[in-house]
Amino acid sequence: MGLFTTAAQMRAIPRSPRFANGGVSFWFRETGLPERRAALPGTADYDVCVVGAGYTGLWTAYYLKKEQPDLRVAVVEREFAGFGASGRNGGWLSAEFAGSRERYAQSHGKAAMVALQRAMMDTVTEVVSVTEAEGVDADVVRGGMRLVATNAAQRERLAEDIEYLQEWGYWPDDIHLLDGERDPRLSVSGAVACAYSPHAARVQPAKLVTGLARVVEDLGVAVFEGTAVEEIRPRQGASRPAVVTEHGTVYADHVVRATEGFTSTLRGQRRDWQPVNSSMIVTEPVPAQLWEKIGWEGRELLGDTAHSHVYAQRTADDRIAIGGRGVPHRFGSVQDDEGATQPQAIAELWQALVRMFPDVADVPVEHAWSGVLGVPRDWRPTVHLDTDTGLGWAGGYAGSGVAASNLAGRTLRDLILRRETDLTRLPWVGHRVRGWEPEPLRWVGTQVIHGLYRSADRRESRTEDKAHTSRLAGIASRISGR
Repeated sequence: MGLFTTAAQMRAIPRSPRFANGGVSFWFRETGLPERRAALPGTADYDVCVVGAGYTGLWTAYYLKKEQPDLRVAVVEREFAGFGASGRNGGWLSAEFAGSRERYAQSHGKAAMVALQRAMMDTVTEVVSVTEAEGVDADVVRGGMRLVATNAAQRERLAEDIEYLQEWGYWPDDIHLLDGERDPRLSVSGAVACAYSPHAARVQPAKLVTGLARVVEDLGVAVFEGTAVEEIRPRQGASRPAVVTEHGTVYADHVVRATEGFTSTLRGQRRDWQPVNSSMIVTEPVPAQLWEKIGWEGRELLGDTAHSHVYAQRTADDRIAIGGRGVPHRFGSVQDDEGATQPQAIAELWQALVRMFPDVADVPVEHAWSGVLGVPRDWRPTVHLDTDTGLGWAGGYAGSGVAASNLAGRTLRDLILRRETDLTRLPWVGHRVRGWEPEPLRWVGTQVIHGLYRSADRRESRTEDKAHTSRLAGIASRISGR
């Protein structure tokens, strides 16, 4: 993306009179914040205690109770269900999966990695089915996903990515290039190629997570909010695993850490996963006459193939919501709990929006917000249960968490219930990764990587006659470990 360099250019972004930055996501602004549940009343005892009431924690609790209704399950949450990335994401329920497939295959074989990719595809269907069965209205539309290329280098990269994915679990019907003349339902300015995958659905993130929290409570799960966790203790001798909170200690046979981007706030886990900030903006409702030009009747998810890529959706009330990494990492893994988005990130997202859809240049931006996701050092998500300590965890989804969290929840269910299944044999189970470098190396490295990717995008956009990916992007990928 290009950069806005002057205050005048920043002020040029049309803002709604109702414009807000941070606080909560637009998704929660639309639904209203849920009524807070009670905090943990004191020391307690459960069979399973889950730390974190986001998608991972709630899906884990859901599948455990559905499978074994007499299991005593508690979820403890510092804020409220969906406060983190689960209520702030782009609403992309897709089969995309982060991490090197070759590295997973090294330990488990190629067939296992293919099985993991197919499981992600099945997960899209699973989430849609559960929302329907449980009466969760999350504005779900299974329109698939489109990825567009807007220059020669992106077009070549998109074709290579499709060929690569078809070697690792995708079949031709699962992802393929579209013929723009035969399928013109979505008009993206400057698009030179477009790929489509049916394995994706649009969701309203806050509606999904609040609906899921309601369902697990109805199943008998105890959900405690406003309960900050200070420490997670493993099993030691006769002492059971424990979750130490400001209101008391929860003892359980198994403790599941489902804290994703907030993992670094827990004692002893500051470098496990790097908290990465992702930002979004959403417009006012786009007028009907503009939608006639744009199309997008299928309400597919929409992404580009830039290195600093963006992701977008057409909302249920006909807005455009678009997101990207913005300022990805703050020194010392500092997190902005208020979700405010830096002006530069707002400007870059608006520029990307107008580049894709010039007709909406005068449609005001109504809300901007940010959230934190968790990224492992090797960008490979993981699910694990240590039977010796009684501690389990899942996460590090690196942006693919809406679907991956559901697969993780089902896998943790099987691990906790000591069942060997196709899910527990998937190659992300038991994967461990070394921690991130200490500061200031982590911050410096992130800034360098982010800068290289942005420079690569600028070079590629200026050299239409050259179809090759910028070497700067290759350098950035090697540094990042992707």
